[in-house]
Order: sequence, then structure tokens, then C-alpha cells
Amino acid sequence: MPGKDTKKLLINQTLTDCSNDRSMPAETNESHLLIIEDDQGRKEFSLENPLYSIGRDRECNIRLVSQFVSRRHATLVRLPREHNSHSYYYRIVDGDAKGKPSANGMMINGRKMPAHDLKNEDEIVFGPQVRAIYYLLKNTQRSGQTDSSEYDITLINPGMTEDEDIED
Repeated sequence: MPGKDTKKLLINQTLTDCSNDRSMPAETNESHLLIIEDDQGRKEFSLENPLYSIGRDRECNIRLVSQFVSRRHATLVRLPREHNSHSYYYRIVDGDAKGKPSANGMMINGRKMPAHDLKNEDEIVFGPQVRAIYYLLKNTQRSGQTDSSEYDITLINPGMTEDEDIED
């Protein structure tokens, strides 16, 4: 079956790329965030590691609480961007790190896909009422510099807003 061979190639190549590159710094001017919604509500995960397992299993890095998701539903892999060695992106792959797919797959932005390079605001659906939204947050400030408006705070005394001409 050609689909399975392609899937294994995607996962094996991805894991090889990721595991051999330990020199890639995790600190960049970007932040990667995954917001999960499942049977227990909403959880936020700041993505910094090179590999994450996602699923129902207690040993998964990102645990999904739902009877409708697989124990090892998906794998997130960090990969370097070609144009910038200090920047990276995440690829989500259906199934576990060994190439075994999940029972029901995953939908990304409304389309069933075995793998996808995540972009800002991508929606991943793992099952009924179990979804994630990926955010790529770019920090445009250079380190050591601050925007003066960041500290522009105006405090108002509630007494200042009352009309002084009112008598009891």
C-alpha cells in the first residue's frame, strides 16, 4: 500500500532530521503555542522541545482527555527553516513516532491529512470536541530594547471621575 510507505518515510525522515540536530537553539524571536480543547477544557502548551507525542496515553507529552482519540494520536516534530538556521517550524504527523497511524486520523483546517507543516492559526481536529489551534507568535522587539508605551500606565482615582458639584 503506497500510502503507508509514504507515511513511514515522512516520519522516519522527520525524526532523523530532528534527532541529529542538537545544536539548533530553542531561543528565537518566535514563540510556538498550542492551545488544546478537550473533555477537561482548555490547556496551553508552549512548544520548545524537538519532539512531542500527542494522545490519550498518560505518557504523552501533550495529553488529550477523550475516549475518541488514540493513545498515540499524533507527533509534533520541530524542524529548522531553510532560510534561517535560528528559526524553526513544527510538523504534525498522524500517529506515533514509529509510524503507526491513529485510528481516526486528524483534520487540519477542515481537511484530513497524514502530515502538515503548521502555520499560524492552523486548527487540528483529533476527534469530536477535541481540537487544537497552533499559534506562531513573532517578537519584533530586539532584546535589550523596550517600547516606551509598554510602561505608559495611567492610574485614575475613582473619586476623580465623580461630578464634584453633586451635593448629598
